[in-house]
Amino acid sequence: MHEQNSKYILESVASKRTFEDAGWTLESPDKNEPGLVRAIYQKKQITLGDLHEGLYRFEDWLPTHRRLKGSYAPITYKSEALSKHLGLRNLYITFSGYWPEKGISMSTCSFKETESYSVVARLPLAEKRILVVASAGNTARAFAKVCSDNDIPLLLCVPEDNLDALWFEEPIKPNVRLISSVSGSDYFDAIHLSNIACEMEEFIAEGGAKNVARRDGMGTTTLSAVTHIGKIPDYYFQAIGSGTGAIAAWEANLRLIADGRFGDNKMQLMVSQNFPFHPIYDAWQVRSRDLLPMDDSQARKQVEEIIAKVLSNRKPPYAIVGGLFDAMMDAGGEVLLVNNEELIEGSSIFESLEGIDIHPASAVAVASLMQAVKAGKVQADDLIMLNITGGGEERFKKSHQLYYLQPEIIFPINPDKEQVHQALKQLFEF
Repeated sequence: MHEQNSKYILESVASKRTFEDAGWTLESPDKNEPGLVRAIYQKKQITLGDLHEGLYRFEDWLPTHRRLKGSYAPITYKSEALSKHLGLRNLYITFSGYWPEKGISMSTCSFKETESYSVVARLPLAEKRILVVASAGNTARAFAKVCSDNDIPLLLCVPEDNLDALWFEEPIKPNVRLISSVSGSDYFDAIHLSNIACEMEEFIAEGGAKNVARRDGMGTTTLSAVTHIGKIPDYYFQAIGSGTGAIAAWEANLRLIADGRFGDNKMQLMVSQNFPFHPIYDAWQVRSRDLLPMDDSQARKQVEEIIAKVLSNRKPPYAIVGGLFDAMMDAGGEVLLVNNEELIEGSSIFESLEGIDIHPASAVAVASLMQAVKAGKVQADDLIMLNITGGGEERFKKSHQLYYLQPEIIFPINPDKEQVHQALKQLFEF
């Protein structure tokens, strides 16, 4: 087990200043130059562990200082059926989810496990505060699982309309508590609720995209693909809500260039959103660093319409230095739009050809690849990574009894801070 600061230091993407990780550093000390912080690892060339080590086979490039039980690493394989259908010769699929025949059994069926096993393993061993995570669904499921299995206190904040995502193969232990924002609210409202909780000294914010462990955990999808293929792909396809996965892919790409064994190209980021909710698409079309103005009620209505609810982040890390805008300006790429009908078609085609069901967000990515092929944006010989961020859920549910986590408290969309604080004190018996 590594001592924390012998393994990596942190760097401000904005100022390039480096500094030690104080244990849970989420922001640069340079308050005048806000931006994401990035982990700079001592090992410039990654040494892979065995598959049985799960996510921690990539721990050279994870800001962790312990291992937690139950993790799996994403797997990568060369597509045959879908690639033939699309006329592509070098399509590689990186899969996170439940597919035992492929050697992966993520019981939450989502690549959010790559985040949770990395983030929670970054928590200082002596940390007494309760971790707080806001989520539209899949992230909450992943964090609930890892914290329940490893006896780590957790407070989840999830919109009431997304509670059907909180299913598990066994009951979640009472060290994990759930609160919700009322029906009609969205992910942004859950974030607001989590922010109120984190004003209390008993809680610690997970940090979202600002947490290097979250991004580098997600980046293991790219590490899986590149180390399997032996070279960096030309194109990277993924559906996005926050865009953090694409930022993570870009950062992993830069590390792999520095590694020196996989090429020196940057994957073009071909990211996609579920129409009609597409704030990142709108901003990128005009190359605006800032998201365009958005009416809250209109945004909530659009979120209600999309099938891929997890792609519903109204405050993504797009404009921040080191965020998605900078990633796409540096690597190149496009934001594509996929409507519900195309999503359904993409899901059906993938399952029939590749043999596993996939999450709606993954179906958005598949449909965007189909669009790109049809429009001539990618060519037959291009090396393509398709990030399937979740799959096997239907199959898993058919073969397992499910247990649902229910909220202990449901708060209104704009809750009174003091009432939230009092309720949490009673809930956790402070």
